[in-house]
Amino acid sequence: MKNLIFGILILTTTTSCRNDSETIQNIDQVLNLYIDSLGQDMLNSQISGSYQTISWNDVYGITDNAPVQFTSKTDADTMKYLEYVAGARRILIDSADENAKIYQSKIELTFTKKITDSTTSTFSEEMIINYVSKPEMFQIQKIWYNNADVFTKTDGQPNIVKITK
Repeated sequence: MKNLIFGILILTTTTSCRNDSETIQNIDQVLNLYIDSLGQDMLNSQISGSYQTISWNDVYGITDNAPVQFTSKTDADTMKYLEYVAGARRILIDSADENAKIYQSKIELTFTKKITDSTTSTFSEEMIINYVSKPEMFQIQKIWYNNADVFTKTDGQPNIVKITK
């Protein structure tokens, strides 16, 4: 009985001790990317004139062919979007502030569009994502799409990027 009480006391002491200086890092890196053209959902392959295939490649990847994973999803309004959580390599681009570091990912998005029954058009675009890392948080900070500034983080808001062509 003494051993049981002693064991419970040790277990309670070790699991309840926590250094007050430790902070829990909030991670906010999920990105939802929408693309439309004149009101047409370009990510819905069931709509004529929309993209039939989409692939992402990590420009900063270890190899030239470094696929980046994303998921095609549908929102409550039946609009398709691409959800990106993580996977592209992040390089450190600014560490001047000892409490905040800026990392960057660069992704090439390749789209194939059906023109006629026998012809397709394939083209690529570029997305740059900057992240800020602090002891208390890691989050998307800014996004550029084809060199256009398309997103700046607003605290507490989701990371939604809407590209209009």
